[in-house]
Amino acid sequence: MSDPAAAAIDEVQAAAKAGDVAAQAVYAQMLAEGRGVAQDPAEALYWYTLAGNSGHAMAMNMVGRCHELGTGTDVDLELAAAWYRKAAWTGLDWGLYNYAQMLRRGHGVKPDRAQALMLYHRAAALGHAKSMNLIGRYYDEGWDVERDPAAAIEWYRKAAIGGDFRGQTSYASTLAARGELAAAAHWLRRAALTATPAFLQRLAVDLAQSPHRQMREIAAQLGARATEPAEI
Repeated sequence: MSDPAAAAIDEVQAAAKAGDVAAQAVYAQMLAEGRGVAQDPAEALYWYTLAGNSGHAMAMNMVGRCHELGTGTDVDLELAAAWYRKAAWTGLDWGLYNYAQMLRRGHGVKPDRAQALMLYHRAAALGHAKSMNLIGRYYDEGWDVERDPAAAIEWYRKAAIGGDFRGQTSYASTLAARGELAAAAHWLRRAALTATPAFLQRLAVDLAQSPHRQMREIAAQLGARATEPAEI
């Protein structure tokens, strides 16, 4: 009896080799994650690039990410920014966000926080929660806009509802500052469900210094969660 999963993998691979652009992007993702095939970052980059050159927006974004992080290739921030820009101009939310990140930080391109904000807004209009959180930071910090705490809180709230753990943490921080500790605790616990261990550890250290007992108790919970072994 044939293995349906193996047959499906063979179909994707065959379609990719036959020039099916969507299949090329899927096959690249399989290679990048080691899902159903041996993990091979360099081969994944090859297929992402092939699909990206054929106009596949997410593949363009992933080529940028490979060059930004040095996955399957050397780190090349200029090339990463160029690929993110291509993805952004297709209107892809992740492309808009990632290119905005490069512009805001001046990675591979000349720093331009004003243009970055414009791109964050375009991504946020598509429902991109991480972009919403960054817009909140602009208004919170007064980056190239007049500082507006009320606008910052509203954008943090949108990011939190959208599921971004950084947005949830930012919103919780503003709630705690207003004395709404129960609501702040709710969003911190939500953030802990998806945050990275490194982020949780930093957050636990910060919360441990809080004057509020409830926040210090959450710090202990987050610290414990950050050291839990990853699920296999």
